[in-house]
Amino acid sequence: MEEIRVTIIGAGIVGLAIASKLSERYDNIVVLEQHDTFGQETSSRNSEVIHSGIYYPENSLKARLCVEGAENLYEICKKYSIPHRKLGKLIVATDYSELKVLQGLLEKGIRNNVKDLVILDKHEIDKIEPNTNALLAVYSPNTGIIDSHSLMKHFFNTAKGREVLFAFQSEVESLGKDRDGFIVGIKKDNYKFRSKIVINCAGLSSDYVAGLAGIDIDKSGYKIKFCKGSYFSYAKASPVNMLIYPTPYEKLEGLGVHATLDLGSRLRFGPDVEYVEFIDYKVDSSKRDIFYESASKIIPGLDKEAFIPDMAGIRPKLQGPDEQTKDFIIKEESDNGLSGLINLIGIESPGLTASPAIAGMVADIVSKL
Repeated sequence: MEEIRVTIIGAGIVGLAIASKLSERYDNIVVLEQHDTFGQETSSRNSEVIHSGIYYPENSLKARLCVEGAENLYEICKKYSIPHRKLGKLIVATDYSELKVLQGLLEKGIRNNVKDLVILDKHEIDKIEPNTNALLAVYSPNTGIIDSHSLMKHFFNTAKGREVLFAFQSEVESLGKDRDGFIVGIKKDNYKFRSKIVINCAGLSSDYVAGLAGIDIDKSGYKIKFCKGSYFSYAKASPVNMLIYPTPYEKLEGLGVHATLDLGSRLRFGPDVEYVEFIDYKVDSSKRDIFYESASKIIPGLDKEAFIPDMAGIRPKLQGPDEQTKDFIIKEESDNGLSGLINLIGIESPGLTASPAIAGMVADIVSKL
């Protein structure tokens, strides 16, 4: 039976970042991906924002890895000419009832070591972004956007250049522990091999993979909830030049329908929050009125007819509707009798931003095995 040192399940942005990082130190690494190329699920269906780390609970993995990851990402983009732009972001209060939440957000961001955050009043907002409906705003100058496909291609090419083997159309159907590692079974051709270390970063299927290894996903809190987020693009020229976010939902189910720009300055609104049972990427065009009303709260004067259904993505959330926000799970499973299995579960936003820092954390875990 073929022997592999490290098997990474999932070739989204996190799996690719881990493959690139581990290939600096180790050989004999395989990446398994059920689709025919990398980044086909959550990694390619998001806002492509480089977050600064404002929103997440103090001392959480989301906060720490987002702040560290953002700094790493800007360095990677600069070094390897990956398209990006540091646009800055305003989180706006459009009603006096939101002012206290906004102040709390500023304080949380400062505790999370996010740099250069300031509160702007209406006069100051109008100087830098006059086309917003804001009484007050938190200004995050270091928030940006990135070409996520170019980033994924960079990690992929780096790993492949160091002889990491990528096996596409290779869905894992079994994962059993034995004395020397794990027996990994691939659905295609009923192929099996042994791997000393298995890193599960299968995104929307990460709970399924953990279950294959024998973990009770309900009891362990690993059960993924599919949370769909739809986007509408704006067919006219953008009236704003930076990212505009509303004051977020209290439990961080989502950050509210916000305005983002891509690298071509195309304006897009989303994502909303819709828990679903099955993966479905169709955008419901009947949501246009709701998106228009939400967007008009933060940017006045928009044309409803210019709202066009764009795309949808699915977030792999650990929290269900009306539940408190839950942190990333990044865990080596020795205490479950599965030494050498590293599970990454619930890697939603800010997973893109955090990906280089997540890769560093996983590399540290691997070094101790």
